[in-house]
Amino acid sequence: MDIIPTPESSDSSQNATNLMDMVPAAAASSSVPSRYESQKRRDWNTFGQYLRNHRPPLSLSRCSGAHVLEFLRYLDQFGKTKVHTQMCPFYGHPNPPAPCPCPLRQAWGSLDALIGRLRAAFEENGGKPEANPFGARAVRLYLREVRELQSKARGISYEKKRKRPPPPPPQLPSHVQLGDDHKPFLG
Repeated sequence: MDIIPTPESSDSSQNATNLMDMVPAAAASSSVPSRYESQKRRDWNTFGQYLRNHRPPLSLSRCSGAHVLEFLRYLDQFGKTKVHTQMCPFYGHPNPPAPCPCPLRQAWGSLDALIGRLRAAFEENGGKPEANPFGARAVRLYLREVRELQSKARGISYEKKRKRPPPPPPQLPSHVQLGDDHKPFLG
């Protein structure tokens, strides 16, 4: 699922870091990249385009968590998830019965996955983990805030998936008994 539109304009005369030249050799040598790797590359290239189109243009080395937040807010205009305001009569309803003027936003899950891919791409492209703007505290707090806001607005709780308990051992038919060695025998 592409949540980031690919900007049509590109100005290579700007001296912002060219992120497309930073694709790791391992990814380039693979004959067919996985869906995840393809999406990660598209996201990385789109973020690089965003930095080049930024006024003033930004190099990756000068990018901070604040710039990542600006990018996430920019993406909201392309969102498809209705997020009701507190004043909306459908606030807290997962399936409202009628249309309303509330804004469309990027879904929390899409933003969370995007940040995960960009965080990985940053480090794969030579960035140091401690300098990763996608892992900044402000970005984590923003994602948590978006999750809570959307959860309340849509009446849906986001809970961590829990591991299922292991299935009970199969029941032996009543005519089969276990011996001292715990192996079944007909009794």
